[in-house]
Amino acid sequence: MLELALACSLLLSLQGPATLVLMSRLLKGANRQRPLEPQIARPEQAGQVSIVVPTLNEAERIGPCLQGLYQQDTIVREILVVDSRSQDGTGDKVLQMAAQDQRFHLLTDNPLPPGWVGRPWALNYGFEQSSPDSKWILGIDADTQPQPGLVAAVVQAAETHGYDLLSLSPQFILKTADEWWLQPALLMTLLYRFDSSGVRQSDPERVMANGQCFLCRRAVLEKLGGYQSAARSFCDDVTLARYAAQQGFRVGFFDGAKVIRVRMYEGFGETWREWGRSLDLKDATTPTQLWGDVALLVLVQCLPGLLVPVLALAWGLGFDFLTLQGALALNLALVAIRFALLVAIRPSYYRAPGEATGAWAFWLSPFADVLAVIRIILSAQKQPKQWRGRTY
Repeated sequence: MLELALACSLLLSLQGPATLVLMSRLLKGANRQRPLEPQIARPEQAGQVSIVVPTLNEAERIGPCLQGLYQQDTIVREILVVDSRSQDGTGDKVLQMAAQDQRFHLLTDNPLPPGWVGRPWALNYGFEQSSPDSKWILGIDADTQPQPGLVAAVVQAAETHGYDLLSLSPQFILKTADEWWLQPALLMTLLYRFDSSGVRQSDPERVMANGQCFLCRRAVLEKLGGYQSAARSFCDDVTLARYAAQQGFRVGFFDGAKVIRVRMYEGFGETWREWGRSLDLKDATTPTQLWGDVALLVLVQCLPGLLVPVLALAWGLGFDFLTLQGALALNLALVAIRFALLVAIRPSYYRAPGEATGAWAFWLSPFADVLAVIRIILSAQKQPKQWRGRTY
């Protein structure tokens, strides 16, 4: 009994402070900005935005993105699709859209130089080729589905709140039960480590960003040297945003579920490999912060679901002492918080009619938390060597 009592005391001494850290982040969500609503550009905003879309073999996914950008109003001056020599007909799809809308332009970036990752290189190339008359540069990923009113909404939000950079969290499109089970658990690792979208971020080291929809003032991007600060980063969005915050620029991260959707990966395997390898954000994080975040995830996301049945069994067998009761109560509370957060993030998921037959697995995603945390630990230990068909 003494050993069990000591183990429960140690558990409380570790999980207690970690829970306070978690709650300090979650409680900020009560005062966060509401999700952006679609907007119509004002006359004086015409031609203010250059959009840059980096692509590499995106023919099967880029159609909804191109169509969504085509639907944006006069605030968009140009849409520069920077293709890194795709072999699947991506460029043909862009040229077909360019025949309908002169704002679309197909560019081919220069060969990837040493010291650069493909995505920031393509974004930087697009920025350099963009019109100097554009006030804003908006990076959009090829797997997104921009909704009407997106561009005007994100620009007006940046201007209203005084942000120099503003990115949006999207509404995710999932299609199979295994995706609905794993992906929310992976997403939850971000929510546990950082403030939720819509919360004003003050600490540059904790700033969050999403490159799927990443807006920056042109003048600010020029001062930052384009994307050079994120050249080697596999999470270039967060790396650039934190660098900008360190330079004194104002960085925001809003909920864009009503204005942009994304179909990121197909199935369990691709979600595990592709998203999991960048979720640790090690390229934008110090080792101390990285492993501190990992410890937090282990204590408040991974362990509670495993400990509750063990502690409950011990209590049921007659082990009745204060530290056991405290440990059981704390872990039950953490499990309850985890399930409650499912309700909070539910609007971040899109259910397409007839295409979300496995959506019921979303409510079972807490049972994937152990896998999600293991994926973060595995990713944190090594640098990616392959990304989107390229080897580095």
